[in-house]
Amino acid sequence: MSEIISTILFLIAVLDPIGSVPVYLEATKHFDEIHKRKIAIQASIVAFLILLVFIVLGQIVLEGMNVSLDAFQISGGVILFLFALTMIFGDGKPEREKHMITDYKHVTIFPVAVPSIASPGAIMAVVLMTDNHIYTLQQQALTTLLVAVVVALTGILLLGATKVQERVGDYGITVISKIMGLILASYGVQSILSGIKGFFAY
Repeated sequence: MSEIISTILFLIAVLDPIGSVPVYLEATKHFDEIHKRKIAIQASIVAFLILLVFIVLGQIVLEGMNVSLDAFQISGGVILFLFALTMIFGDGKPEREKHMITDYKHVTIFPVAVPSIASPGAIMAVVLMTDNHIYTLQQQALTTLLVAVVVALTGILLLGATKVQERVGDYGITVISKIMGLILASYGVQSILSGIKGFFAY
């Protein structure tokens, strides 16, 4: 049970559902409520399917390139750490991704689904968390289910985005995003240390 809770907390940190709220509100500001709801639901589904593709195929592609587990853990950890630093020291996920919006007519895929929900950090994280050499098929299935739960939670937050922003505020969302970045940085460092330990164990 504790492992499930820790996995959910990590997925919340890497997907940062709260941080997606202002991005979604900015992207859908020209739509009526019906279209806003459709965008929230469709973006969540698309984001999950993208993450699912990487869960299933990510490691196959890497192994086809003869990338070792240790190298993957180190490189993945570095990417996660650098991604986390942009969350901590940058403008923050909401501001950075709001600036990406150039076409307000087609915002479901970009930037709401990608990179707001299915960010590069989230993609790398789910690949690391479903590594065939470390986790059993049952554990990978559970992780996939938990990814679906967190993405669904993100979708629910988007459906109530206006109320969430009113209660938390832009400043509160930025603070939460930076805290999520700190947690993600810790996981990235842990992955790097595990890769180095595994390399020198041979």
